[in-house]
Amino acid sequence: MAEALSAEESSVRLQAALAVGSNPDPGFLETLVERCAVEPDFFVRDMLSWALTRLSPEITLPRMRQELDSGRARARSQALHTLAKIGDRSAWAWITRDLLRDADDEVARTAWRVAVLLVPEDEQEGLVDELVMQLGRGDRDVQLSLSRALVDLGDVSEPALEKAAASPDPAVAAHARATELLRRNPETGFHAAIEEAKRVVTLGPERAAAETVEC
Repeated sequence: MAEALSAEESSVRLQAALAVGSNPDPGFLETLVERCAVEPDFFVRDMLSWALTRLSPEITLPRMRQELDSGRARARSQALHTLAKIGDRSAWAWITRDLLRDADDEVARTAWRVAVLLVPEDEQEGLVDELVMQLGRGDRDVQLSLSRALVDLGDVSEPALEKAAASPDPAVAAHARATELLRRNPETGFHAAIEEAKRVVTLGPERAAAETVEC
């Protein structure tokens, strides 16, 4: 089974991960964790995480905690992904600032998503303040992930987004405005929201509003 999990064909690896998850055995814990850290195929990684969720949380959670400190970005990202699937709120304490600010975009994006899922209600404002510090980061995909995290936190995000929308950094201001547009109207596409936000930042709110009326 260990050989199948590292086979050249991704379809073989996928079937092996499915087989392990269908017949959970604690003896496969280390093999699954190690494979998560190096598996290049998204669908296989997702199946590996599912297989880990089939094991007892008593052995899986502590092992995921160790992987969060790994020097390999994929190991950190996949451990976070597995924690999201398990959904144990006690893992909230493990979502550190270092993970939320991770230099690897995929790790950071996964940390944002898991943090929103696990954060206690009385710590939501602190999480918003931390996430807002990442506004303007990365490409459109990264920015959309951050916006979704802030939108999913609900009304608690509004004051911090309003403040960020006045940032002297145009990238931060535009991202904050786009996120607030999405929060108010989830049906708005992110591309449209970010372009409208950029227009407002460039022209200023009053002129942008006047031009909209004229149109």
